[in-house]
Amino acid sequence: MSSQPPIRIGTRGSKLALAQSGMMQRRIAADLGAADRAEEACPLVVITTTGDRIQDRRLLEIGGKALFTKEIEEALLDGRIDAAIHSMKDVPAEMPPGLAIAAIPEREDPRDAFVSKSYASLLDLPKGARLGTASLRRQAQALHIRPDLEIFMLRGNVDTRLAKLEAGEADAILLAASGLNRLGLGHVPKGFLDPMQAPPAPGQGALAIQTRAGDANAAWALALRCEATTLAVAAERGALTALEGSCRTAVGAHARLDGRRLSLLVEALSPDGAHRFRREGDVDLGADAEADARDLGLRLGEAVRRDGGDLIILKD
Repeated sequence: MSSQPPIRIGTRGSKLALAQSGMMQRRIAADLGAADRAEEACPLVVITTTGDRIQDRRLLEIGGKALFTKEIEEALLDGRIDAAIHSMKDVPAEMPPGLAIAAIPEREDPRDAFVSKSYASLLDLPKGARLGTASLRRQAQALHIRPDLEIFMLRGNVDTRLAKLEAGEADAILLAASGLNRLGLGHVPKGFLDPMQAPPAPGQGALAIQTRAGDANAAWALALRCEATTLAVAAERGALTALEGSCRTAVGAHARLDGRRLSLLVEALSPDGAHRFRREGDVDLGADAEADARDLGLRLGEAVRRDGGDLIILKD
């Protein structure tokens, strides 16, 4: 029997959050030599967040995407859990003091998925069609392509959103491909948005394993790290930081790694999609590759912020 104390994993209680946390639970348990008793070695602790409780308003109206992480981070700081599993795109750009991202595992498909009962793509939707999303970025990108669309505010878990589509509340919806894949629903999308035409949210498709800062280099955390994903996410989140990204800014970023060369596309749009500001760049990664990646994101994000000014900030 191992002397390793249990690693308590904090997670939201949605079906997707539990699927993602279960994946990581099994990997951590295997690294601890406890693959056959994962629930004992790495128990899941379900924590309901403010973002889960309030489902009738956009996140920007109730405090931003930190509402999906705040209560879980408090549990980490209080010592009630030892690790947390987040969707990286839900993690704010600034980390609370005392906490760290200990690992970013291999990324799933970062693209946005187009889901509809009757139509194959955004361009196929009839004039004035209703598109369901609660994401300001997805709203702005869709309206940039199709300014005639009506945006239907759509929150809730994946099952809830699919049920609303099935009930005819929207003609189409946009969801993260990664979430559908992790739920075994990879067959549902009619298509995907090109990430070079509509870059996803920074970090979309990646998971963040968060710990207290002193535990960030634990052996089990090191075993979960994926260098390629970590570098791509560092660049994308660098752009998010420069753009002061929140639920009040429509920010997309897409990084690609080719050997030791990292390329990045960053864009920000006005909420109505009428204005789009983009910058692209690349860097040859050196000895401190993560810092190089982040610096690229900061540089491109700052350029987009200068270009866009007040146009890219949602007004009250």
